[in-house]
Amino acid sequence: MKKIIELLKLSPVIILAMLMFLGYDALIAAPLATVYAAIIARTVEKKKINNIIEAVINNAKEMQVAFFILMVAYAMAEVFMSTGVGASIINLALNVGLTGRTVAVVGIIITSILSIATGTSWGTFAACAPIFLWLNHIVGGNIALTIGAIAGGSCFGDNIGLISDTTIVSSGIQKVEVIKRIRHQGYWSGLVLILGIICFYLAGIIMDLPITTGDAATAIGKIPQEVWTVLAEKRESAVTLLNQVKTGVPVYMIVPLILVLIAAFRGLTTLLCLFIGIFAAYILGMIAGTVENTASFLNLLYTGFQGAGSWVIVMMMWIAAFGGIMKLMDAFRPLSNIVISISKNVRQLMFYNGVLSILGNAALADEMAQIVTMGPIIKEIVENNVDGSPQDIETLRLRNATLSDALGVFGSQLIPWHVYIGFYLGIIQAVYPIYKFTAMDIIKYNFLALIAVSTILIATLTGLDRFIPRFGLPREPEVKLKKYTTKNNIE
Repeated sequence: MKKIIELLKLSPVIILAMLMFLGYDALIAAPLATVYAAIIARTVEKKKINNIIEAVINNAKEMQVAFFILMVAYAMAEVFMSTGVGASIINLALNVGLTGRTVAVVGIIITSILSIATGTSWGTFAACAPIFLWLNHIVGGNIALTIGAIAGGSCFGDNIGLISDTTIVSSGIQKVEVIKRIRHQGYWSGLVLILGIICFYLAGIIMDLPITTGDAATAIGKIPQEVWTVLAEKRESAVTLLNQVKTGVPVYMIVPLILVLIAAFRGLTTLLCLFIGIFAAYILGMIAGTVENTASFLNLLYTGFQGAGSWVIVMMMWIAAFGGIMKLMDAFRPLSNIVISISKNVRQLMFYNGVLSILGNAALADEMAQIVTMGPIIKEIVENNVDGSPQDIETLRLRNATLSDALGVFGSQLIPWHVYIGFYLGIIQAVYPIYKFTAMDIIKYNFLALIAVSTILIATLTGLDRFIPRFGLPREPEVKLKKYTTKNNIE
């Protein structure tokens, strides 16, 4: 009977996962799963309705800061895409001149920086795919190598960007500050990017690609009119950015991004960093003429707020409600018991948290679905099974957030049936119709995703993360599994 009760308490997670897998939006799946969880809490656990509602409200309250960050992050992303910040990044990099051998290298660099600046992997890919696929065509590069570069680079900022929704949501679920999370993983992310760039450079040499030069204006000029129509439908801000790349924007429009990065590295709060970026883009955009007037700029902010409020914030509120009820029932205890039973130490437990994240991503085929489904589970596994100082436990929560996000975003690049791959295929087929693309064209040379997924799992399990500044997990016996702590106390 106990096993049946445990399964019933865990069944809301199964319902949520099934709904997401069947293609229901999180705004439908999460409320349905939350209502079902409330029914289970009332009937199986005999919880009072008032207690259930209180658990929902209290858990949602803890996410309030994340809600504000998301709203401002979406606003800054819209501002950076429309005022010339994104275009300035692309133009600066393309001024060096590209060849068939370097197009993939420059592609990964530009998309990585642009994805940090805009916080959107899909927007970055939509904006950069037309440029780099046609540049690749002009200079005779390898099409699969170039696609792997811009696909991997586009999701780089989704894992470490201040304004990325996955970064903010995964951090919010683990109840850690976004800035602290970025500082925790910053050196590891930089190392992954450097290794990725080296791999793409060496691949260009090994493939003996040509050294004919090309430029962005020529590549954009070759884009057919029907491609512009498709882009306008799928990502209108990408059209604005492409036109700015073609006509040019002042170099100083990159300053807002630089100011945001400086503020972040100096340890300023996330909201302050975002407001600095927005204000700088407004001032410099007025000077450059990319901002027509204050009213049009405020409309950009409105669009950003609307984008956040129409989906991600509402979704997070329902997920918070769902998590509050599940916590009230201690529903994750059975899964926690499985992980703890096969873990010999805290490192192994954290490694299995990573495995749960990648398996959840493969099963749900959606990185956000994985974050909101598996995130609360791996959070509870650490909180219920690890003893340590508050500072050490926070480090484990930071790693949980990084695992959830990295294995969601980068892992998506290696799963053929993932929604990411489907979106990318739709974009590249539309903007470069002279080639028939498959999922493997995106996966086989996606060095950045391969390096990120493998290194974070291996480093977490083996302890090699201690050689990466700020990335090392606390060692035993500073942290210890509670089952061993209990055993030692008894003895």
